Amino acid sequence: MKITILNGNPDTQKKDFESYLDDLALALDDLGMEVTTITLREKDIHSCTGCWGCWVKTPGECVIPDDSIEIRNEIIHSDLLVFASPLIMGFTSALLKIMQDKLIPLVHPYIELVNNECHHIKRYKEYPKLALIYSPEPDTDTEDIQIVTHIYQRLAINFKSELVFSQSIETSAEKLVHEIIHHQR
Repeated sequence: MKITILNGNPDTQKKDFESYLDDLALALDDLGMEVTTITLREKDIHSCTGCWGCWVKTPGECVIPDDSIEIRNEIIHSDLLVFASPLIMGFTSALLKIMQDKLIPLVHPYIELVNNECHHIKRYKEYPKLALIYSPEPDTDTEDIQIVTHIYQRLAINFKSELVFSQSIETSAEKLVHEIIHHQR
């Protein structure tokens, strides 16, 4: 199983979050899974401008040359894509959101109806399953978690996939490893 973890932690001082992701990646690697962790704060990723160039000028690729090209390639060849971020003001980090927006070249601009909703048509035969790992803020409540989880469930629909779990770093890495194994293709 090939797993890509997008580490959207903007703060190098959040050592508990970094340590958790390192422990998780090591545990998965020990089980023979191929794990790639991409630390987004170390990458050059420009915001999506909504220019549609990825659909009409350079189909499937963003017209803005940045590190998102390699990241998208890593993602589309994965079995599981893990979005990971501390919650900041009730949502995942801006770094993670910018990268999320840069995933739009992975689908076609054409629209189809899915459960009476308009969604983009697949560009690729298969897409990775999605997961979310977050670090709650001191005032995070269940409604915050429900909202963030729902947004990532909606992203999964647009990404022709499913959100297999949304878990806090308060969940043991061992339990998360079992969750990942359970959702293998």
